[in-house]
Amino acid sequence: MSWFYRTIIRPALFAHESEEIHNRTLAALGKAGSHPALCDALDAFYGAPELPIETFGLTFRNPVGLAAGMDKHAAAAPVWPALGFGFSELGGVTWHAQPGNPAPRMFRAVPDEALINRMGFNNPGAEALAQKLVNWRALGRWPAHPVGINLGKSKVTPLETAAEDYSSSLRLLWPHADFFVVNVSSPNTPNLRQLQDKSALDEILAALQEVNRACAQDASVSTGSSRTTHHASSPKPILVKVAPDLTFEALDEILELVAPRQLAGLVATNTTIARPTSSDAALQRIYAETGGLSGKPLGHRSTEVIRHLHRQTAGKLPIIGVGGIFNAADAWEKITAGASLIQIYTGLVYEGPAITRTIVAGLTQRLREHGLQRLGDAVGIAAAGRL
Repeated sequence: MSWFYRTIIRPALFAHESEEIHNRTLAALGKAGSHPALCDALDAFYGAPELPIETFGLTFRNPVGLAAGMDKHAAAAPVWPALGFGFSELGGVTWHAQPGNPAPRMFRAVPDEALINRMGFNNPGAEALAQKLVNWRALGRWPAHPVGINLGKSKVTPLETAAEDYSSSLRLLWPHADFFVVNVSSPNTPNLRQLQDKSALDEILAALQEVNRACAQDASVSTGSSRTTHHASSPKPILVKVAPDLTFEALDEILELVAPRQLAGLVATNTTIARPTSSDAALQRIYAETGGLSGKPLGHRSTEVIRHLHRQTAGKLPIIGVGGIFNAADAWEKITAGASLIQIYTGLVYEGPAITRTIVAGLTQRLREHGLQRLGDAVGIAAAGRL
């Protein structure tokens, strides 16, 4: 199936401009998401085997998730479980609706199996996303796996009021997701990465956790529940997505906020502003474009960051690994470096919809080969020198 996609389907898709075909594909998947029979058909072709793992209080049927940026508007939310994903991260969404940066703003570096984007958090805003999720639930089409939402800062919001901007989005979207990811690491919103500074990030996380606790309390009162579940009285897991371009020292400063701000985990990593060297003139022109690079050239650095974070936290902090994952070998590298879960974006573009099933099957085989019973047993074993 992957061969057919790469040989027949992908060339036809890549004949079109990158953002155009992305939007057309999402629209088609959104229509499929409205019809249970079509989702069942997709699941029959692309559904992944079970490989469960529990982390930050949630159960995932397999560790492969859809990365943020693929479905910013929740346009195709019901389809992602049918394509084998163990979870999905919707967004990034900002409090204010915004068009993002001028087009063209997404570019393919095909020989290196990479993408460059400078989308700039184009999205309809938190209120529109909340309404879309309400609509899916009303139709009985809520995704049958954990759903995360990636929170970004509105471009019009000054850095000094970023905490309020993020908090407004969380307050509105809190009932509609199982976990949230704070995105302070996109390279495509001016000065956003300054919010990775410890003091700025601390202010944002303090405000978010205050909203998180208040929403949980309100949910308990409204349901009359005394249960400690993420769907009733417990605060939702909040994670932070970090840039691959941070030094280890800067990453360690972020780790100092984990305990005081009750971070549930980290997502490592976002896209990079670094570029690989190339003697190919066409590739050089692509790499000269401004924006964040994803895909295979990012793989090694994202693994380095995962390994460092895992070692610094003695494996006690859940990590979602993302960056350059195209097959089971890439996924295994991330997991054994310390990632409990992984996410794909560019790999889906280049490998097609069978990628999730292929990765999960490959991970299952590797567990057998190493005599491991559970996926959790593999997390961090290379970082700890046990592989």
